[in-house]
Amino acid sequence: FRSNPPIDPIREEIVMSSVTCVGGEGNLMEESPRQCRMLELPHPFLTDGDLAKLRANHLGDFKTATLPMFFHLEGDPERNLFEGLRTLCRAASRCVADGISIVILSDRGLDERRAPIPSLLATAAVHHHLIREGTRTRVGLIVESGEPREVAHMAALVGFGAGAVNPWLALATLRDLCARGVLAETGPKAEGSYVKALKKGLLKTMAKMGISTLSSYQGAQIFEAIGIDQFVIDEYFTGTASRVRGIGLRDLAEETLARHAGAFDPDAPDVLEQGGHFHFRVDGERHLWNPGTIASLQKAVRLEDAGSYEEFARAINDQVEYPATLRGLWDLVPAGDPVPLSEVEPASEIVRRFATGAMSFGSISKEAHENIAIAMNRMGGRSNTGEGGEDPARFTPDANGDLRRSAIKQVASGRFGVTAEYLADADEIQIKMAQGAKPGEGGQLPGAKVDATIAKVRHSMPGVTLISPPPHHDIYSIEDLAQLIFDLKNVNPRARISVKLVSEAGVGTIAAGVVKAHADVVLISGDNGGTGASPLTAIHHSGVPWELGLAEAHQVLVLNDLRSRAVLQTDGKLNTGRDVAVAALLGAEEFGFSTAP
Repeated sequence: FRSNPPIDPIREEIVMSSVTCVGGEGNLMEESPRQCRMLELPHPFLTDGDLAKLRANHLGDFKTATLPMFFHLEGDPERNLFEGLRTLCRAASRCVADGISIVILSDRGLDERRAPIPSLLATAAVHHHLIREGTRTRVGLIVESGEPREVAHMAALVGFGAGAVNPWLALATLRDLCARGVLAETGPKAEGSYVKALKKGLLKTMAKMGISTLSSYQGAQIFEAIGIDQFVIDEYFTGTASRVRGIGLRDLAEETLARHAGAFDPDAPDVLEQGGHFHFRVDGERHLWNPGTIASLQKAVRLEDAGSYEEFARAINDQVEYPATLRGLWDLVPAGDPVPLSEVEPASEIVRRFATGAMSFGSISKEAHENIAIAMNRMGGRSNTGEGGEDPARFTPDANGDLRRSAIKQVASGRFGVTAEYLADADEIQIKMAQGAKPGEGGQLPGAKVDATIAKVRHSMPGVTLISPPPHHDIYSIEDLAQLIFDLKNVNPRARISVKLVSEAGVGTIAAGVVKAHADVVLISGDNGGTGASPLTAIHHSGVPWELGLAEAHQVLVLNDLRSRAVLQTDGKLNTGRDVAVAALLGAEEFGFSTAP
């Protein structure tokens, strides 16, 4: 549990800074004007003109050198990429020895004979090579690459040591779109808007981790790698958390060569493939939620058709050819002889372990929110109010016996709808520290959606935008969390207290602290949750799968003799019985579902 909670990059922007300094640093132990001889930039994003000015300078303290990031095509791809990286690192060492203070890693000048080294791999390799030589502070790194284009790409480059980035291909694309009239702006204005968006996005990324200045984020490596070979981690991304091995230099080289061949193929189509990274495309990346699986599930529940459900389950579980999740890579191995069905926990008891995700009234409609609660109460599970509160009229059964009451009442950073009556009615009170699909981010309900009913439930005024801050402003330590748990137990002694955490490296230690703070339930939320409020970039680049966080939390609690003191729950794209079985094998006792219901 960190002492620096998330920052609101919009409303607390005054405490944040995107200023970066590029160049060689002086001796830390000496107080001299030499310490100030660095190039200060308002943000780490350079246009082509900015970089041209830097190259053209004749100041002795700002000598620049451009190092090409390429490897040869002929021969063994893995060997060629390895040699290309070694050549690049040695060239960087020579630059330092020659008194160069700014090294520009560039993939401009691409041709048919050379393929570009992935910019993040090249940047991290040079960064750690110079650290091992003890010369990293004597030179600044600038990346001139056509590869980075999104905020996540820029954040990774800066996080692995880049002082500035020139995304030349993205900028050239904008100029071309303006010239052809696709964008109704001039080239310079479009570039300015793009750079502004990158800056805002980078500040938001920093804010998620509670970092307020770019100088603290640069080179901090606040990442976890999933599916990277250990040699690549040790050699080029030294010190990066990595628990699942995967592709190595050969795979990276072959992927690069495939893209290179496509770029120079004279018969290649003029239209680029969309890829389907963010949205489903027929010939793109596989998505678990696609037209086929959605249709099968809807048919199964509408017609009570077991065959359609089996079709849905097969489509979700069969990930041999196109793995989409970590659990899709695993086989379930029989533990022994089958046991009699009479000895197996009955379905009526299993469903008591099921809960819905925290979907607030306001983010979904009144009808949807109440119907979910009715359904869970009928089957014996538990629904979650989310952070939008709940109408007290729902606390008592309807005339037909249905109960619209949610058993789990959530307490989030905005405290919307939280009253003594609300808390006293709960079977379980959940403290939301973060969301698995967008850790470190807050949220807001636009004023246009806040009608009289929503405003009444949330104890606000109609038409007022309701903001959920990224942090709880009264929780800055485990001790603060323990105080809130104590207060909630005093309001409702019979309710379980649950704390919602995000799956990440180190979550086990946090879970141990939460249990010591007397929480009854620890929820490990995975990165694949389908919350509608999560930006697509957050879903793809923030958090890690629940499989990793759940296993770590379970093992750390066992090692610290704390496992018996709390219930472990998990959520994040649990779709089928197999998913529940895998979660149970990794330590979960309860399971949350949101998108499918």
